[in-house]
Amino acid sequence: MAGGIERPSSLSGLTEPEAKEFHAIFLTSFIIFTAIAVVAHILVWMWRPWLPGPKGYAALDGITSAAHGLVTMIS
Repeated sequence: MAGGIERPSSLSGLTEPEAKEFHAIFLTSFIIFTAIAVVAHILVWMWRPWLPGPKGYAALDGITSAAHGLVTMIS
């Protein structure tokens, strides 16, 4: 090594501060991705539930007013 200073190495080749920085960025990105996915699933469920009632999708006619009420509460 240059100057005789040896860098502590790990399995990934990152130093402790580099690993902590990568972990923070990864964790933040994962949480944001998961939040977007949850919101997308809720919006798709409100548009067209993938588990219809016993009468099929026709039984879900009243869901629109409930969905509008939910969106109003969130906003």
